[in-house]
Amino acid sequence: MATILPDRNRMWRRSWLLFSQAVTVAVAVLFVVLTFKPDWLPRGGLRRLPAPTLLEMAAPPARGANGPNRADAGGSFALAARRAAPAVVSITATKMGPRNPHADDPRFKFFFGDGDADTQQIGLGSGVIVSPEGYLLTNQHVVAGATEIEVQLADGRSTSATLVGSDPETDIAVLRIALSPLPVIAFGDVRALQVGDAVLAIGNPFNVGQTVTAGIVSALDRQQADSSPFQHFIQTDAAINPGNSGGALVDARGALVGINTAIYSASGGSLGIGFAVPVDTARTVMEALVRGGHVRRGWIGVVPRDLSAELAESLSLPLKDGVLITGVLRNGPAARGGVRPGDVVLQVSGQPVHDSGELIAAVAALAPGTRATLQLQRGSQQVQVQVQVAERQAAQDGR
Repeated sequence: MATILPDRNRMWRRSWLLFSQAVTVAVAVLFVVLTFKPDWLPRGGLRRLPAPTLLEMAAPPARGANGPNRADAGGSFALAARRAAPAVVSITATKMGPRNPHADDPRFKFFFGDGDADTQQIGLGSGVIVSPEGYLLTNQHVVAGATEIEVQLADGRSTSATLVGSDPETDIAVLRIALSPLPVIAFGDVRALQVGDAVLAIGNPFNVGQTVTAGIVSALDRQQADSSPFQHFIQTDAAINPGNSGGALVDARGALVGINTAIYSASGGSLGIGFAVPVDTARTVMEALVRGGHVRRGWIGVVPRDLSAELAESLSLPLKDGVLITGVLRNGPAARGGVRPGDVVLQVSGQPVHDSGELIAAVAALAPGTRATLQLQRGSQQVQVQVQVAERQAAQDGR
């Protein structure tokens, strides 16, 4: 027997059916408009969100609103390049080559003329303006032995430069130019730099003109086998080529974090392994050169070695941290102060040292002519000795 629904229920079902059909049609229309005619929608309406860029997905979270990993919208580093590039200059260094041994021979003059007996050698590099007073940072090898140094700014101005001083130990040189006004680069914070951070290399490779290349920090505190103990490089895969030497390595904000110095290459071109002197090292050297014309470093005449747990156990030492002294220069400052081979240096003038690098840095920071207190572990006892600090020479052995 069929049940007859009341008129009220029949009207409710019909109303619900009409409502659902209207909603379906409205959603379909909105989808078509949003897909094919989004400009028909009013401003402030629905908008398609941009997909994240590869850089945004790969980069670690920015350290603050203007952290070193933060790029422009869309992953561009154009703003960083605009900030840093005006302060990067091209350097032309002129050197006098060796005199021809036959220059005074009349027969030589007959065939080759009375031209200049000396030959000129032209070297090309880059530099970075770091002070409104006209001070520039570059590499020592760019200007070594130069008789004339010409600097060309990114804005087209050109002028001669004077050499304030250079430091072969770190391959840093300071120049000065007499122009005003000058674009000045901002110093970055190397301590905040991490492996994987984006960096830009700016310079004048192969004399083609100012060029910006991008990459990441590949490694920190990198040392080469034949390098000075004071050279701890930033390694990057940003393309660095001949002519980039002395140029700027900057972070994603355009702040200076290093001075491009060397490449690893068998062909002379970039293989994605470049090295830069950290800016804190370059800045310390610059301040010393501006203040006194050269860098003075402390020296005590010891040969250090990192103390490992196995080495400490084999020597029956009651500690596993410090720097083992494996050799002491005869009649050197350390020997006169009572330091012996086998001693472990724990502190230098109250500053703890945990490895050879820290010991070298702590001793180098001592003013020559002053006395320093060394805290030593000698067997099962701790002793203190006073050492008269000497001045380290560029090619001096020991620390």
